[in-house]
Amino acid sequence: MKKVMAAFAIIASINLFAVTVGQKPKEVVLSGENGGMAKDGSQWSSASIKDKVYVMFYVDPDEKDLNEHFSDALKAKNYRQKGAYGSIAVINLAATWKPNVIIESLLKSKQKEFPDTLYVKDKNSVLVKEWELADDNNDILIFDKDGVLLFYKAGKMQESDMQKAFTIIEEHI
Repeated sequence: MKKVMAAFAIIASINLFAVTVGQKPKEVVLSGENGGMAKDGSQWSSASIKDKVYVMFYVDPDEKDLNEHFSDALKAKNYRQKGAYGSIAVINLAATWKPNVIIESLLKSKQKEFPDTLYVKDKNSVLVKEWELADDNNDILIFDKDGVLLFYKAGKMQESDMQKAFTIIEEHI
């Protein structure tokens, strides 16, 4: 019985920090050597995911186009005009062979082009480690106004995933 309880405790602790739909993920801060805001390098905290429905893209730069169809469809929905909606693009710099200096320059120009989206650098795959997000991928997360995770998809969004995401956003916006 002690072995069963010990095994259960180990398994339970493994998923302690993983993102779980229906729960608010543990707070993560990206700053200094771990990253931060693309525009100026200032600190970014997941605690800022509140007061709006947020769609977060967690992206390996080598997989940046994988969910472009979903991003385009989100833009076409004009959710910003319909209510409290925001978007965050967190770039997993540790997941690519490309030099950080080049990606960081591109992120600054993206931030200027799309000022309503928060661009964030994750230099050491912190969200992979802390939230157990898929590494070397393109992940989509949707949070409600309280920071509770409503949707998580690692990899390419299929039509059914997109419809589910749109429904969730529209129900919570």
